[in-house]
Amino acid sequence: MTKVKVFANILKANDTLAQKNKKLFRSNGVYTINLMSSPGSGKTTLLERTIAALKDDVKIAVLEGDLQTANDANRIKKFNIPVTQINTDGACHLDANMIDNALDFYDFSSLELFVIENVGNLVCPAGFDLGEDDRVVMVSTPEGDDKPIKYPVMFRKAAVLIINKIDMLSFTNFDVSKVKKDAIKIKPDIKIFEMSCKTGEGMDDWYKWLREQVKKKSNK
Repeated sequence: MTKVKVFANILKANDTLAQKNKKLFRSNGVYTINLMSSPGSGKTTLLERTIAALKDDVKIAVLEGDLQTANDANRIKKFNIPVTQINTDGACHLDANMIDNALDFYDFSSLELFVIENVGNLVCPAGFDLGEDDRVVMVSTPEGDDKPIKYPVMFRKAAVLIINKIDMLSFTNFDVSKVKKDAIKIKPDIKIFEMSCKTGEGMDDWYKWLREQVKKKSNK
């Protein structure tokens, strides 16, 4: 019982800070997404291609989360947009307090899209609201097609599912229709994109959708 109470208190404190973060994003009209997946699914590559495609007409900033290293932040820096790295030193997810502590790095009055790349994990990040508008979960074809049914909480809380590395379908037994069916059963209104961040196939629909969300949120 004590453990349950302590965990409940942690989540309550997190939700309080998440609301503080959300208020900041909302007051500045910044559309914010929490990008989550297993390690190696292609989150950072998705960001690289998305920034390259949108940066001329959308003001973007990124916050990178990882256990160690600044590798991902260094990949984003080449686009000359605001980016910072949070190292969790072993924690399997970002939380609202970590985000709050990093927000002074950014000038939100000059931003339209803020992307938080969470730690690679399909379990822990699902339980922690960061103040985002939407959660985007990515799976890739080499991982196998059982992710929605194995990690339903992650998919239940996501607004978007990205199925990445479709260029590798012929080398796997990944069943796209099964993943889509399982995800929709868990979250009937989930938005699904099929793409290859390597070849660019299918990414135009993602760019279009992002632009639409930014436009809806922006009050600048």
